[in-house]
Amino acid sequence: MAFSFPALSYIVALIIDAFLIFFSIFHVIAFDELKTDYKNPIHQCNSLNPLVVPEYTLHIIINILFLLSGEWFSLIINIPLLVYHLNRYRTRPVMSGFGLYDPTSIMNADILTKCQREGWVKLAFYLLSFFYYLYGMIYVLISA
Repeated sequence: MAFSFPALSYIVALIIDAFLIFFSIFHVIAFDELKTDYKNPIHQCNSLNPLVVPEYTLHIIINILFLLSGEWFSLIINIPLLVYHLNRYRTRPVMSGFGLYDPTSIMNADILTKCQREGWVKLAFYLLSFFYYLYGMIYVLISA
């Protein structure tokens, strides 16, 4: 059993994925609070917008690690979400700072539903990815 760069990549991906799961859970809870009128949209967007760039950066780090370690299947399953993140950030509303969520339009029913669905899909993807990365790490450690 040898420790290699792909094993390190999977270990780092597991740790980063745990943070991404936390971000997704926070995302889902925040939009549920908006849907039930527990929070003000301005305060909610001020708490969500600072998490967008770190989430995207962490996901890019995972992809770079898989690219450098030659874990092509892990990279391929992450590419669609990476492309979605880049497109979503490229087409974000014009605001004064970083982020995706505009407090003036977030309360529209279709935008709120879309954002909440996005949070659930990301949560499912990150949870499945977590278990795949765990499997990949064990496989790389055993096969080496």
